[in-house]
Amino acid sequence: MRGGFRVSKPVISRRSRFWDRVVARSRPEGVRWLRSDGSPNWSQRVLRVRIGGAGVIASKPPVVVNKSSSVLEAVDLMGSRGLRGLPVVEFNKLVGVVTAMDVVSYLGGGGYFNIVVRRYEGNVFRALRDERVSTIMNPSPTAAYSSDSLGRVLELMIGKGLGFLPVVNEEGFVEGVITEHDIVMLLAERKVGVRVAEVATSTIVTVGLEEPLRKAAEAMVRHGFRRLVVLSGDVVEGSVSAKGFLNFFSSRRAFKFLKSTSIDEILDVPVSEVVERSYATVSEDDDVGEVCSVMRETGLNWVLVTRGDEVVGLVTERDVLVALALGGGEM
Repeated sequence: MRGGFRVSKPVISRRSRFWDRVVARSRPEGVRWLRSDGSPNWSQRVLRVRIGGAGVIASKPPVVVNKSSSVLEAVDLMGSRGLRGLPVVEFNKLVGVVTAMDVVSYLGGGGYFNIVVRRYEGNVFRALRDERVSTIMNPSPTAAYSSDSLGRVLELMIGKGLGFLPVVNEEGFVEGVITEHDIVMLLAERKVGVRVAEVATSTIVTVGLEEPLRKAAEAMVRHGFRRLVVLSGDVVEGSVSAKGFLNFFSSRRAFKFLKSTSIDEILDVPVSEVVERSYATVSEDDDVGEVCSVMRETGLNWVLVTRGDEVVGLVTERDVLVALALGGGEM
């Protein structure tokens, strides 16, 4: 047991030589089998699943935010409901998507942070209250139609590196949302027919427990990872995620560290204030379906991968989607 969660395999707490192999990647997390145009090579294996199409899988009703809503409203919605993103609507039609990673970029991790610095002189309250969602959203969102097959959903999510996908009707009205988590939960207790080693991410980006939150936010945006493994010396302490970063603001805990209005005071807070201390492991020889079961049992959306007593990788929900696309097993 660790942090109250059931772990199906022994927890590895000592760092192996693997931890020093931290390399930035430009492609979406977990995507390995791509054509030259960047799309999945579906012809390598046949996708035969009987789970249902987009309209069946989608979570309903969708939680949406208006284009004119403040960044704070979006942060509060995602934080209070544990969401990784929101469809942005205007007159009830889809006009954009805003994600937790967009918020991380805006509040210190990436290029959007320049808005906070230049327009609001680092004043965190004004930056959250006065800026509109339209500034940081993706104005050309990818969406699935409710009639689309699971194969089409996977093609969109994996090929474009999407963590969630709005589902719309023919008129463009948002009917629901599909996340990686929704699909992974459908696979618990099922045999996918793909070994964990085939889809595990062999590069893990880490951050130290006492390093500033700013460094974690910048690493997430730079590497395109929604989650970083947190180390204390050689010991795995847990992880820090984009959703955790967002929740730090939505819960107002971040503001307890302010002596003024400067967001820099929040970004200087150590990662230990936002670390999620639970984690689980699976063997590299396990079927990916075992990963789904562990995720369901623990409530986690990532697991460490082990080979004997050595940590050799990590599997996220996105990696599970890749496995589903490649497995070709009957579901």
